[in-house]
Amino acid sequence: MPRIPLSRERVLKAAIELADARGIEALSMRKLALELGVEAMSLYHHVAKKDDILNGIADAVLGEIELPAKGADWKEAIRHSAISAHDVFLRHPWACSLVLTMSGISSARLRYMDALLASLREGGFSPELTYHGYHALDSHIMGFTLWQGNFPATEALADLAADFIRELPADQYPDLAEHIGQHIDGSGHGEGSDFEFVLDLVLDGLERLRDAA
Repeated sequence: MPRIPLSRERVLKAAIELADARGIEALSMRKLALELGVEAMSLYHHVAKKDDILNGIADAVLGEIELPAKGADWKEAIRHSAISAHDVFLRHPWACSLVLTMSGISSARLRYMDALLASLREGGFSPELTYHGYHALDSHIMGFTLWQGNFPATEALADLAADFIRELPADQYPDLAEHIGQHIDGSGHGEGSDFEFVLDLVLDGLERLRDAA
């Protein structure tokens, strides 16, 4: 079987797969070359340096996000796009932090930002409310995903909560004990995800502000 020619697209795809499997800390030119079955120096024909790879994979992941549909109901369009962004960042747990710290200007990030802003403006929001709405939504998507990414897996979290509640003087902290119990039995979530619960609060709040303006 003939060897697949090396290309920038193939290098970035391998880098994403490596980061997904082992974490962004494991990504190096040497390890990437090993994954591709080439010499490390051959990578420099397609990427300038490691920062070029990091910017490239961040842009590629951002390109997976579904943009708010033009001409659609603003609320549904933004909700769908925000859930898509959250899902993308969960598939690539390293990407959220990388996007926030990347040194280059990502074309996919620019497209996403502009599409979100345009959706708010098309939804009848003033420039000022659009400004605040964009930052509220972006903060929720990025912040919640980073927070969620630092939580243990569901099973491990339930074990930690069970250990904690055994040591907790429940008579002194009854509301906290009830809250931890909800983590253990899953009764606190209700329908939908925690991410969607807060997202709907943000969208409903923005709608009320727009209608009151």
